[in-house]
Amino acid sequence: MLALAIGLMAAPDASAQTKTTTTKKTTTTKKPATKTTAKPAASKTTTTKVATTTKAPAAPAPAPLTAEEATAGVREALSLSITRGLEAGGQADGFNTNPDVRLGFPPEAELVATTLRGLRMGAVIDKFEVLLNRSAESVAANPQTATILNNALQRLAIADALALVNSREGRAASQLLKQQTAAQVREELKPLVAAALEQTGAKQLYGELMLRYKKVPLVTPITTDLPTYATDKTTEGLYTLLADEESRIRLNASARTTASLQRVFGSR
Repeated sequence: MLALAIGLMAAPDASAQTKTTTTKKTTTTKKPATKTTAKPAASKTTTTKVATTTKAPAAPAPAPLTAEEATAGVREALSLSITRGLEAGGQADGFNTNPDVRLGFPPEAELVATTLRGLRMGAVIDKFEVLLNRSAESVAANPQTATILNNALQRLAIADALALVNSREGRAASQLLKQQTAAQVREELKPLVAAALEQTGAKQLYGELMLRYKKVPLVTPITTDLPTYATDKTTEGLYTLLADEESRIRLNASARTTASLQRVFGSR
């Protein structure tokens, strides 16, 4: 009996021991499930946000254009336009194939051209017109013409350069130059045009055409002054070519080849 009692008393201790062991194992198994890697990820996110919010300082606004800068810019643009315009006009077909400046048969002698074309002399009329334009091209290529136009630019009076720079008219400065200087330029170009008409043979061929016309029975008498006509049209054409170049400077950034031109016409 004594041995049985001792055995019964020992049994609960074993059960308790078993429960304790089980509890310890459960606790040991759950501990590795705890996550500890979330904080470093949050730290990286914060660093990225700080980097993206950094802004570069704003560039300072350019100083307003002064009247002196505008005046210098207008004169420089016109000087460059004269150079480029004469280069364009002085090339082969610089006048002949450009409809804006091409010289045709004198309008006051149009009846001569019409009559002679009716006599199957159209090829001769066409040849004369080509020679007439070759004369204008020769004048454009003549260094004296560049001197005449640049001297005219020196005489140009600019009352409001800022208005010229800001004008929506792409040929405003050239038009002002033409208004103030065309009459004198025309007179100075007369001897150059007369010499060019002689050199190309345009004057001689025109005389032959007029003689042939006069031999036609019952035609209306016509007299023309070819040198004056050619001078007027050549002068007009040169100012047109000059104005075309001014327009390019105003509209095309690549045509503004100096810092001052970029400054004056680049911020309009």
